[in-house]
Amino acid sequence: MDKKSARYRIEYLRNELGEHNYRYYVLADPVISDREYDRMMNELIRLENEYPDFFDPSSPSQRVGSDISREFIQVSHKYPMLSLGNTYSREELAEFDKRIRKAVAGNFEYVCELKYDGVAISLTYVDGVLRRAVTRGDGEKGDDVTSNAKTVRSIPLKLRGNNYPADFEVRGEILLPGEGFERLNRERAERGENLFANPRNAAAGTLKIQNSSLVARRPLDCIIFGILGDDLPFDLHYENLQKAREWGFKISEETMKFDGLDGVFDFIDHWDRQRVHLPFDIDGVVVKLNDFRLQRQLGYTAKTPRWAISYKFSAERSASRLQSVQFQVGRTGAITPVANLEPVLLAGTIVKRASLHNEEQMKLLDIHEGDTVYVEKGGDIIPKIVGVDKKARPQTSKPVNYISECPACGTLLIRVEGEARHYCPATDTCPPQILGRIEHFVSRRAMNINMAEATVKLLVDKGLVKDVGDLYSLREEDVVQIERFGPKSSRNLIKSIENSKDLPWHRLLYALGIRFAGETVARKLAAAFPSVDLLMGAGVEDLLEVDEVGEKIASSIVDYFSKEGNRIIIKKLREAGVNMQQSPDTPSQTEGILAGNKFVISGTFDHHSRDQLKALIEQNGGVNISAVSSNVDYLIGGSGIGPSKLKKARELNIPVISEDEFIDMINH
Repeated sequence: MDKKSARYRIEYLRNELGEHNYRYYVLADPVISDREYDRMMNELIRLENEYPDFFDPSSPSQRVGSDISREFIQVSHKYPMLSLGNTYSREELAEFDKRIRKAVAGNFEYVCELKYDGVAISLTYVDGVLRRAVTRGDGEKGDDVTSNAKTVRSIPLKLRGNNYPADFEVRGEILLPGEGFERLNRERAERGENLFANPRNAAAGTLKIQNSSLVARRPLDCIIFGILGDDLPFDLHYENLQKAREWGFKISEETMKFDGLDGVFDFIDHWDRQRVHLPFDIDGVVVKLNDFRLQRQLGYTAKTPRWAISYKFSAERSASRLQSVQFQVGRTGAITPVANLEPVLLAGTIVKRASLHNEEQMKLLDIHEGDTVYVEKGGDIIPKIVGVDKKARPQTSKPVNYISECPACGTLLIRVEGEARHYCPATDTCPPQILGRIEHFVSRRAMNINMAEATVKLLVDKGLVKDVGDLYSLREEDVVQIERFGPKSSRNLIKSIENSKDLPWHRLLYALGIRFAGETVARKLAAAFPSVDLLMGAGVEDLLEVDEVGEKIASSIVDYFSKEGNRIIIKKLREAGVNMQQSPDTPSQTEGILAGNKFVISGTFDHHSRDQLKALIEQNGGVNISAVSSNVDYLIGGSGIGPSKLKKARELNIPVISEDEFIDMINH
């Protein structure tokens, strides 16, 4: 692969993985299997190592996704909640065993556990009482969901006996049993509500409900798989789990110990066959060393423990006949090909449609009309086509060609370099894009306007709304003319629109739907540019100084505000009185001992997480920057510091300080 091709592939993988991170961790709505995600991530890491010139601090390989909700208080984990490395074959598992035996002398035991497909939780107990429950989040911090966790009957609020540590954590999985999941969906169907895709989505959604009394009505369960602390009864994982059962925790009955791979393989084979009979969903088996001393000896990579691995089962697959391919247009103009299939039973549900992702994937599959295709559920959730039975292909069938024009407005499609998808460039006139942008703008996490998708379509079809700025010109007499709207519902809608004017500046920025500018980036941009005028006047170099903003995001923001149509929308919003600046009571970064200083953080640290260091910088008036440049004042370096960052800092004579030196700086 030449350098140009490598750059194209790296950008493609970053875009795809970034989207899948968001869907998995934020929306709890994955569209690809874990195996496919791991394959893409491994390829990206390999290419970035081979081509270090294309390093980007915002690459998905540099961080993990987050399930953090801004509606909950974020809490830092005392012990990071790292993810596990994945394997899908006996050969890879044997390599894992070989690496351990090379590093460890003598005999040892493996513990095998079912890998439950639920929501990871960390529970802290002090003097035998549940003190706090925190979701995994980004591994460094998560959402405090203590009130909701207390409603889960298998989580003890007070421990039994008196021989437990004074202060310790347990790690577990919040689950929704299959029977409870089916009952929950039946009740939702009776109320006319959308159904949950699977038990994991239902469990994740339940934990994020603000009203804990509603959580208590759902039959959540919790199974413990780990214990952390300084004064544990044993230095052995399995034995600690058995002890925790005496304290009142629910421990998996299926967990077993083995002294070699033969037992591990038998365990895997057994549960691959028997998993359909379990009351919970599982997607694999976790294999870990039993001895804590050996775990400490082997240690961790930057993201995963070296002493544990996850063996993932293959996703269920079915065959179906391709009836047609439909091309959908998203709010950003992205074109997604979707296969219409003969109905087929897959993982307990009837599947009629499956994603084909993009032109590159269609060519790779060599899709023809009337093909018999193999369908899997990505992460056992979203159907996708993974192969074609070419032996069953009709002799007269023709290839399914990717379209060249927008199916909605007829505009010639474009493909941006470094991206796999095609786009319709007619952003101001393409109906699905107009509808999609307005639907995003009014959504709960954006401007939170109480408006259904059907209402958005009616407003657009009747010519009352052409863009998001027009929402604020609506009057009750306009809305009352729409079907299903009476005087009361019209007043409520107008009131909801009015209330949205006072939302924080970062919510509006996210609601505008600028490509690549998600919620987190919008918050950081709003803090760095406390008004719309400051942001509109910023150039690429200015934007690159904001933490987590790379070339792609910076260019997208500049491009957005350069378009006349978007400037007109900003004018409409301004004239309507929509808030476009940071609140005066937002902490200023012009005061504090670090005022005027810009910091880059790289590596891991002994006493603080990177997020904690970033918070300390901001609390003391400093600014966090993602990349080393001549504008940076200090590089805070820990173990495993990025070599390219260190090299550039030295070239620019930027001081590299330790964690302790930084703490001394803010304490004097």
